[in-house]
Amino acid sequence: MRGFQKRNPRRLRPPITAETLIPPEYKYAKDLLKVCDADRDGRIDYHDFRRYMDDKELELYRIFQAIDVEHNGCILPEELWDALVKAGIEINEEELARFVEHVDKDNNGIITFEEWRDFLLLYPHEATIENIYQHWERVCLVDIGEQAVIPEGISKHVHRSRYFIAGGIAGAASRTATAPLDRLKVVLQVQTGRASIMPAVMKIWKQDGLLGFFRGNGLNVVKVAPESAIKFYAYEMLKNVIGDGQGNKSDIGTAGRLFAGGMAGAIAQISIYPLDLVKTRLQTCASEGGRGPKLGTLTKDIWVHEGPRAFYRGLVPSLLGMIPYAGIDLTAYDTLKDISKRYILNDNEPGPLVQLGCGTISGALGATCVYPLQVIRTRLQAQPSNASGAYKGMSDVFWKTLKDENLRGFYKGLVPNLLKVVPAASITYMVYESMKKNLDLD
Repeated sequence: MRGFQKRNPRRLRPPITAETLIPPEYKYAKDLLKVCDADRDGRIDYHDFRRYMDDKELELYRIFQAIDVEHNGCILPEELWDALVKAGIEINEEELARFVEHVDKDNNGIITFEEWRDFLLLYPHEATIENIYQHWERVCLVDIGEQAVIPEGISKHVHRSRYFIAGGIAGAASRTATAPLDRLKVVLQVQTGRASIMPAVMKIWKQDGLLGFFRGNGLNVVKVAPESAIKFYAYEMLKNVIGDGQGNKSDIGTAGRLFAGGMAGAIAQISIYPLDLVKTRLQTCASEGGRGPKLGTLTKDIWVHEGPRAFYRGLVPSLLGMIPYAGIDLTAYDTLKDISKRYILNDNEPGPLVQLGCGTISGALGATCVYPLQVIRTRLQAQPSNASGAYKGMSDVFWKTLKDENLRGFYKGLVPNLLKVVPAASITYMVYESMKKNLDLD
């Protein structure tokens, strides 16, 4: 491993900052400052930088040796291919050639340690093969030199499954935090008479106690985690598809976001709808002896007495509500985040408070716009199809509700729904953004 020549520290005065070391628009400037700045004074002096260089060179040499299985002092394309495959990254021959070409500065078809080191020396994160591949992708995206290459299907190899993880964790966290409000909303939605919040709260408390407010939450998490994962995954993938068609992946416009968000919501809703129906029945069934019905028994009863089609009862109003809700919610959040980033934060990434604010506004806007459809869906879900006086369908629910309860009937439970949706959306987006950052999906 080639050592560094000792430099005169006075030549590096004044101390380097992230802005002078790397152009401000470069993604890793702040991270590089953080890992170099050992004394946390916000500046990098010669000794800080030299310590980072020595440590990073040693780290890069170790992974270079691990990839160089023949130990001949260079990385062959086949060895790089094998390392990527072992890390779970599928890459075709064309992309492998681009990778090697980008690092191989003397164009001899192999990667020496010096070329490997020079390519990754200012990469501030841990030098795993997966991180190195993602770094190559990003460098290619911002490379504007004569040899600029933009890989097709950016991040398609290692990012897709991570959107599932980020979305799933975000959905589960937000739903558990707002479970009591979700139970209260459902109880209010199915009441055809006068509905008030406090009597509903007292009824739940009297019948089931404190745990009654969390009835159905286990199934809720089982439902929401994959639903949220599928929704966010589909949204990110559809944005890429739309961006490819427009030749611009970074900004697909409001119409593109609405379409991507709506379709993502519909895909997620169809995927988990039977769980949603069982959850609604579980939350609205009467308790016996302070205990709610068992999940297995309830599911079996629906299957035996109502048939498999019953699990999709209310799907049409659910989709009619979910498509605009997801479209409005995701579009408003993305738009508000871009506006805050551009006009308030001077192109810096929004922090947790800004994310919470954007999620609050987008969640409240989307929920209010489609709430009447949620009421219709919930009433269809809650009433067994073979019960006397059962609703005959979506239009029957609409006209009966309008006739017996006026327009106010379509907004029963709106207040607890907003009290649930606003923090749920805020928590979901905050956790999702945090997971994206931790999983290197930004």
